[in-house]
Amino acid sequence: MARFLGIDTSNYTTSAALYDTEQCRIYQAKRLLPVNPGEAGLRQSDAVFHHTRQLPQIMDELFSQTPPKFDAIGVSARPRSGEESYMPCFLCGEGVGSILAGTHRVPLYRTSHQIGHILAALYSADAMHLLQAPFLAFHVSGGTTDCVLCTPDPAQCLRIEPVSTSLDLKAGQAVDRVGLMLGLQFPCGPTLEQLAMQCDRLPTHPRPVMKGLNCCLSGLQNQCQHLLDQGTPAPQIALYCLMAIAETVYAMTKAAFGVYGQLPVVYAGGVMSNQLIRREICRHGTAYFAAPAFSCDNAAGVAVYAALSAEEGKQP
Repeated sequence: MARFLGIDTSNYTTSAALYDTEQCRIYQAKRLLPVNPGEAGLRQSDAVFHHTRQLPQIMDELFSQTPPKFDAIGVSARPRSGEESYMPCFLCGEGVGSILAGTHRVPLYRTSHQIGHILAALYSADAMHLLQAPFLAFHVSGGTTDCVLCTPDPAQCLRIEPVSTSLDLKAGQAVDRVGLMLGLQFPCGPTLEQLAMQCDRLPTHPRPVMKGLNCCLSGLQNQCQHLLDQGTPAPQIALYCLMAIAETVYAMTKAAFGVYGQLPVVYAGGVMSNQLIRREICRHGTAYFAAPAFSCDNAAGVAVYAALSAEEGKQP
């Protein structure tokens, strides 16, 4: 039996997971970081404070579901691949993981939050076979709207090469800003989706703004504000926002196909848990999506990373 602990402390969520390879099951515990009403996120110092308070509770919650036994630990030590990628909030999970690895005498494997998202998506979509050849992955969240090329790499499971990104506002930021504009509570994704489901008619058709392979989303907030000023009903504005993001992500996908060919595509990140966005993208062809429980910030992917690293005999 092999069991692998994962810890992720992003700027949104405190997460822990345990991957039991014998049962082919992942246990999860996670909690959003508290944000004051009307605010659109946290400063890093506040995120670190809340992780410090919440992580012991999350670990207790996880180990109330399954015994605290594990053969290796995976942690997200940075937002993206690359030594220059850094956010203080990830030090919380890395520190706890380091302590547990030392006291339990097990290996500690460090990876990026982004790779964790991609592996969680592959696991939940039953698409781990994609790790054997190149594929495209989208990480669409509050901090990123990235398309990356993923290729097999024995040293780190996956080699990540940037393909395209948003040059300004990120998709999750657009969702939250439009949601706050409509009086919703941060994080606004789930409630904006519920609001959008109350209508089936767009006030106008959104058009993606592309610059080469990259996109620009800053105009979306202004467009939604203009619709609100015109008296457009809130459900229509919510639907417009989500469809604009869906059209933009698909435009980025087509642009990437033009360079790399029609590789398999995996969509991960909190924004991609939105069923309206997912349905719109799926109209254009087959794609792999993370299941909702594995789409928003989670530690499942870094637990899977620990399992893959141990299986390949990777040195911590």
